Amino acid sequence: FADLLGSIALFFLTVLLALAIHLVFSLGLALRLLGGINPITHFRQMAPVLLTAFSTASSSATLPLTIETVEERAKISNKTCAFTLPLGATVNMDGTALYECVVVLFISQLYASIGGAPLEIGQQLLIVFLALTTSIGVAGIPSASLVAIAVILPAVGLPVEAIGVIWATDRLLDMCRTSVNVFSDTVAAVVIGRSEGETPYPGIVR
Repeated sequence: FADLLGSIALFFLTVLLALAIHLVFSLGLALRLLGGINPITHFRQMAPVLLTAFSTASSSATLPLTIETVEERAKISNKTCAFTLPLGATVNMDGTALYECVVVLFISQLYASIGGAPLEIGQQLLIVFLALTTSIGVAGIPSASLVAIAVILPAVGLPVEAIGVIWATDRLLDMCRTSVNVFSDTVAAVVIGRSEGETPYPGIVR
C-alpha cells in the first residue's frame, strides 16, 4: 500500500510538471514567436480567467469571462474572440490530452509491475493518438476526461476499473489541466488576432 501511495504521488508530480512545461515553454514560445507578446504580460492579464478555470474545473463555465477578459485586456476583437474561444473550449484540450496519456501509461506501468505485459511502442503511439482525438470531443465540465480514459484503456488491453487508482487525485489535477486548457485558448485568440492584423495589448511594452 505504501508503494502504491508513493507511485500515485510520483504520478501526481509528473502531471503537474508536464502541465507546467507545456504552459511555460510551449505556450510561452507561441506567445512570443507567433503573437509577439511577452508571456508574463499575458499571464498576468489573464489571471482572473485562470483563477476561475482553476476553481470551477470547467472551461465552459469560464468561457464568458474568458471572452470578456481577452476583449477588454488583450484588445482582441469580438469577431476573433467569438469564433476562437468557444471553439477552443470544445476542441482545444491540450492539458486534457496530456493528462490522458500520463494516466494510461501510469496504469499500464502499475499492471506491468505486478506481472502484466508492458506496452509496446505501437500501443504507446496508439495512446497518444487516442488521447488527442478523444480530447477534442471531451465536454468542458469537471472530470469529463475520465470518460475518454475509459475509452482508451480497453483499446490497449487495460481494465476500465483501473481508473479508480487515480480517482483521489483527479479533482485537483482536473483544476490544473483546465487552467492550462483555458490559457491555451487565450493564447490561440491572441495569435489568431495578430495574424488577422490586430494589435494585442496596444501601448504595452512587449
